[in-house]
Amino acid sequence: MTQLARIQLLPEQLANQIAAGEVVERPASVLKELVENSLDAGAGRVEVEVEQGGMRLIQVRDDGGGIVPEDLPLALGRHATSKIRSLEDLERVASLGFRGEALASIGSVSRLTLTSRTPDTEQAWMVACEGREPLGAPRPAAHPPGTTIAVRDLFFNTPARRKFLRTEKTEFQHLQEVLKRISLSRFDVAFALHHNGRPVHVLRAAGSGLERARRVALLCGESFVDQALVLDLEGAGMRLWGWAGLPSFSRSQADLQYFYVNGRMVRDKLINHAVRHGYRDVLYHGRHPAFVLFLELDPRLVDVNAHPAKHEVRFRESRLVHDFVARSVARVLGEARAGGTHAGGMVEAGAELTAAPAEPTSPGARLSGDSAVAAQRYASVSLLRDNRALPLAEPLAAYRALGGELPVEAAPAQESCPAPTATSAPPLGYALAQLHGIYILAQNAHGLVLVDMHAAHERVVYERLKSAHAARAVRVQPLLVPVAVHVSAREAQAAEEHAAELAGFGLTLTRSGPEHITAREIPALLAGADVEALVRDVLADLVAHGTSARVQSSLEGLLSTMACHGSVRAHRTLTVAEMNALLRDMEATERSGQCNHGRPTWVQLGLGELDRLFLRGR
Repeated sequence: MTQLARIQLLPEQLANQIAAGEVVERPASVLKELVENSLDAGAGRVEVEVEQGGMRLIQVRDDGGGIVPEDLPLALGRHATSKIRSLEDLERVASLGFRGEALASIGSVSRLTLTSRTPDTEQAWMVACEGREPLGAPRPAAHPPGTTIAVRDLFFNTPARRKFLRTEKTEFQHLQEVLKRISLSRFDVAFALHHNGRPVHVLRAAGSGLERARRVALLCGESFVDQALVLDLEGAGMRLWGWAGLPSFSRSQADLQYFYVNGRMVRDKLINHAVRHGYRDVLYHGRHPAFVLFLELDPRLVDVNAHPAKHEVRFRESRLVHDFVARSVARVLGEARAGGTHAGGMVEAGAELTAAPAEPTSPGARLSGDSAVAAQRYASVSLLRDNRALPLAEPLAAYRALGGELPVEAAPAQESCPAPTATSAPPLGYALAQLHGIYILAQNAHGLVLVDMHAAHERVVYERLKSAHAARAVRVQPLLVPVAVHVSAREAQAAEEHAAELAGFGLTLTRSGPEHITAREIPALLAGADVEALVRDVLADLVAHGTSARVQSSLEGLLSTMACHGSVRAHRTLTVAEMNALLRDMEATERSGQCNHGRPTWVQLGLGELDRLFLRGR
């Protein structure tokens, strides 16, 4: 019979090495902890020196507040920190670090040297350890005010961990990514990175909006800043600001997504879902949005102690946060009009957007800047109001059968088109001709505009159908035979808690047992849909995110189909008045830069690009 093993306390060094497995995954993990300590110390400049991808040396020097000599040995101990004192401090922690275990964990798997000097002392002091074994008492050293931590020979005493490290190039790429994420979160701090003695990044502190945009352009690429919208919205005690890439700048993978909560970089499923929800029906299938966004809220409403590496957080009001982020992103994207200029990041902070409730608007009601002037001065044929211009009778008739009559107003038509000038031309200019019955060629102040007329008209019709649907109560269709769905107890509880909210979307669910839900009514527009699949998808979202947009997405999907089938088709010959009518309606329609499926509706070819095609000016 096998003898039972007895329970015993682990040696302190082994316990520290096990703990290091959670904190120190690779050299990039060490850099993250050290730089965050520098920022918590109030550093205005952080210099990073790396050798062999961090496997030989990771040195971080800052000009922060430093550490008093008496605390140096304690700084290398486990659960020793200056950032919190009580549970109340933990619940409202605003610092990046707070557990007091990073230096102890790093020191247990490396040769670590800590040198620090406070501003009110004349000399610095240094302490060192090797695999958690202290190398003597603190001793005097030459060092300016601030702190330098050098971590050498990472995992020298744990060969198994060292074998799992990648090549020097790969590990350095991870180091770069960590410093990039941190640099984006603290524009007020200067950063410098050297690898094997060569400078890689030198970032100055950025105070103004223009300087911040320059840092973002340096780290994320100028093309991102050029194709991004600047947002700064507040509501419900929260603030969301930063840069959201246009749908046309979408990526094949989620490699340009940076989100910060109170200055802390996080990779949170709730946040990712909320941002993607804000990009719904403007993002091409399989593509990923690009963004650098910052969420600020009361620290007491965020639990930052929910993940060993602090990559994830928990919100006390997760549904409120989700809705605020999703609505804010959707609002900013909706404000972008085809042909209109966007902030692009290269502006001062005073030019950022201000928050306002997102409400459904009547067709053509939301005009701003040049679009409003152009719509008044060069009104042509309204696509929704005059079916003579483009065929809308079919989708509108289908909608009337479900939702009643739509209000119509007459608008004057105008055939003549003044020559575009920099001050008078509408953003999309005036139509010149039609190409193969598919594209509209137009001239504006910048050059040539190409418009996919079907995609553009599809978006215009779709947005107006959505506005018309939102302007009236949802019509419901009682099910002749209620649909019983077997679900988990957790999903049944979620359905019961959110019954009133779901009823507002036209979906009436009742709990008929511990693990049974009965669907009794659905939105009239979804008559004939797979009710059971819809209910399961809705409940899955409620359990995972505390909210669901499945019903709304299904409704919008049906309206999108109606708009697609009712829009002007390729090879349809349009008059100049009809083409100009489409251009004006694009300028007045939200999200008109993309069709319902996320494809672009128009492109601009500037005079400079055209000149280069013909080698003019050379």
